Amino acid sequence: MATFKSWLYAARLRTLPLSISGIVVGTAMAHAMGFTNFGILILSLLTTVAFQVTSNFANDYGDGVRGTDNELRIGPKRALQSGMLSQSALKNGIFVSSVISILLAIALIYSAFGLDKIPYAVFFLVLGALSIWAAIRYTVGQSAYGYRGLGDLFVFLFFGLVSVLGSFFLYVGHFKTAAVFPAISIGLLSVGVLNLNNLRDVDSDKIHGKNTLIVKMGFERGKVYHAILVVIAFISFIVYGMVEILPWQGFMYLLAFVPIFMHLRRVLTIKQPSQMDPELKKLALSTFLSSVLFYISINYFF
Repeated sequence: MATFKSWLYAARLRTLPLSISGIVVGTAMAHAMGFTNFGILILSLLTTVAFQVTSNFANDYGDGVRGTDNELRIGPKRALQSGMLSQSALKNGIFVSSVISILLAIALIYSAFGLDKIPYAVFFLVLGALSIWAAIRYTVGQSAYGYRGLGDLFVFLFFGLVSVLGSFFLYVGHFKTAAVFPAISIGLLSVGVLNLNNLRDVDSDKIHGKNTLIVKMGFERGKVYHAILVVIAFISFIVYGMVEILPWQGFMYLLAFVPIFMHLRRVLTIKQPSQMDPELKKLALSTFLSSVLFYISINYFF
């Protein structure tokens, strides 16, 4: 019988800081404009965590039933792979977490718009449904997009644009052009974490037909691609500060790129896919750090 510890393991708690980075950045820009709402903040964080847990359950299930998670896989063993959870248990977990995600999304949308702005509410309900679809279809089903090299695109869209711009809109009720640049940064750094995962698993993925971008472009080109993601993310954060005419103290969030560029230097020297595993945590935590520093920078030094 599945234990609580098994479900915590399948939830992959270490992925959660990265998943909420976009919410922190969107909230930071809204708060800097004077829009604060504690209910929206809490519900945004809970909804995002629920989406991420759903995605983690589905990824564990999808890769497990396909045989992609096996003894050749580098990194932590998955719940299905290790026998901690059965296929039926994981399927039930996906269903329950999806329902929780939907309920939280509805509560969040109501908190932001009430019953007065129905078009906005409908739009965000559709976004919520698409988020759940994307969370599940990454590895589940015959046409799973993660097996066709589309994972990077979906991570950029949902971890970056939807997370940052969506949370910002929930507070403010309109878009702001400058907000696109931090959204691009968080999106690209999140893609970078996925890219490290794909660099690490390139050999196993190739064997099992998981045609990630790394499988398609190769390990060495994948490292160059990683560098491009990091550099453009850095530039986008700088552009935001220039557009908003931040004082020099307002650029403090760029300090997060000190460990990120140290990480990048290490990635470019790695020769074996197995050596990529420690770099995932470094970039994920550095991305979360950048979101926290971003909040502090534009709310207390601008």
